[in-house]
Amino acid sequence: MSARHAGLDSWVKECASLTQPDRVVWCDGSEEERQRMTREAVKTGVLHELNQDELPGCHLHRSNPNDVARVEQCTFVCTRQQADAGPNNNWMDPKDAYQKLGAIFRGCMKGRTMYVVPYLMGPTGSPHSKVGIELTDSIYVALNMRIMTRMGNVALEALGSEGAFVKGLHSIADLDPEKRFIAHFPEDYTIWSVNSGYGGNALLGKKCFALRIASWMARQEGWLAEHMFVSGLESPEGEITWIAGALPSACGKTNLAMLVPPARYKGWKVHTLGDDIAWLRFGPDGRLWAVNPEAGFFGVAPGTNWQTNPNAMRTIAKNTLFTNVVMTQKRTVWWEGMDALENAGGALDWTGKPWDPAGGTKGAHPNARFTAPAKQCPSLSPKWEAPEGVPISAFLFGARRSTLVPLVYEAFNWQHGVYLGATLCSETTAAAAGTVGALRRDPMAMIPFIGYNAADYFGHWLAMGKKSDKLPRIFRINWFRKEAGRFLWPGYGENMRVLKWIVDRCHGRVGADETPIGYLPRLEDLDREGLDVSDEDWTKLFAIEKDGWRGRLADQAKFFGQFGDRLPKGMLDEAKSLELRLDAMK
Repeated sequence: MSARHAGLDSWVKECASLTQPDRVVWCDGSEEERQRMTREAVKTGVLHELNQDELPGCHLHRSNPNDVARVEQCTFVCTRQQADAGPNNNWMDPKDAYQKLGAIFRGCMKGRTMYVVPYLMGPTGSPHSKVGIELTDSIYVALNMRIMTRMGNVALEALGSEGAFVKGLHSIADLDPEKRFIAHFPEDYTIWSVNSGYGGNALLGKKCFALRIASWMARQEGWLAEHMFVSGLESPEGEITWIAGALPSACGKTNLAMLVPPARYKGWKVHTLGDDIAWLRFGPDGRLWAVNPEAGFFGVAPGTNWQTNPNAMRTIAKNTLFTNVVMTQKRTVWWEGMDALENAGGALDWTGKPWDPAGGTKGAHPNARFTAPAKQCPSLSPKWEAPEGVPISAFLFGARRSTLVPLVYEAFNWQHGVYLGATLCSETTAAAAGTVGALRRDPMAMIPFIGYNAADYFGHWLAMGKKSDKLPRIFRINWFRKEAGRFLWPGYGENMRVLKWIVDRCHGRVGADETPIGYLPRLEDLDREGLDVSDEDWTKLFAIEKDGWRGRLADQAKFFGQFGDRLPKGMLDEAKSLELRLDAMK
């Protein structure tokens, strides 16, 4: 297959000459290949076979303890001009980066196999889709890429003899955290990642290509590459309303994407198109149409259970790779927040050591993961392979905020909605290395993934808004507001009540109250029947604290100030308008 594309063949030989693997294996994506590679991974200890009666096709991987999350301090955007990377990215001159990482890559695959992993991001035959090639010495990465992408000959066929592709070179090297780099070269459509085997750093089709490189592509070509789930909400009458939502990692994005409507919503269905990434382009009808570029789910395990996400539990019951979870004596899996562990005797923690839950230590890593094929999801949309994608009626921007932000509200217009996304703040989780619980700016839930200057990214969103009069409505959501350490909103399946209001807004069926921050629901338009939320808590869920919002304006000004003259005027206009509306608030 390699001879069909001379440029690809030449690049693979060049990288092999640099890294010096003992052999080079081209992956074809076949089932026979998956079985063969899985057997090899088990034999070498990279994977551990689980109970095949209870978890058929499932295996466990344990990471090096120094390599369990995305490492943003080691992630670089390497543009020729530093200003193009922006203050939101670590920057390195491309020449320096190639030289520095090249020295680490030199000879790093001696004694190993280089896997050539061709992969297609997006449905086969879709104008949205792009081809990538990852060269890796990790059999774990290759097997994950087979789940997460359309991998193998299907990608080479899409590439043809002259097509463009994103070049990804990856090696676990010796997992030295002092020499760990994830470098992106957007002007070259190239990614180099070394000394990490963790998903977000090593599965180069995911955050590296589908967001950082693709966001650069999208700006050049006039589309959007976003950290968003995509779901369709079908009413009992058969009307499907498609929504796309951006939430930081571990803030419930997968749960929302796979939501099971409560029993009271008889006849309602949720169709899952994707749980993490959306590529959106304008269709001939002027609407934004979305595809999911991925083919699998790379989800956070802790907290996933039959209450929070039954569809995820059904999805991961077979053919799944689990990473850094507990292995029970029966060789099944467990993690915190899953269910009661009836017999912990003989259990091994995420590092492979004997584990006693009474000892006070967690058995699974807080960022433990599952990698599962999307086609196994019970709520998967019949449209998930549709080349044209699905039309989006609403964008949701959500985050983990224990104070200030109401349960849901709607932007006044597109520019105001972009401002809501650009000023998104969230309390950090274990998905990224660093302090858990700190408040950080995360515009559009994309701050770790924007492959260029965020000011230009905001400008691109604003420019997209001028291309059509059929734009999605934009909403802010927050399931996490607290009072005295207690969540005010039950979340999970009850989120359907909020989504129903959003659907009704999209179709003009309900009004809203205009407030300084946006349009809030009128209580009579929200379904409250049978919900154990007091009137007092309802008031708190939608309270607008004038002084608190004014305080955030000062922090927003500091955030915006780092972009200087590059920041679009529209963002400053929206901040000023909010200030004036708050001043006028009684």
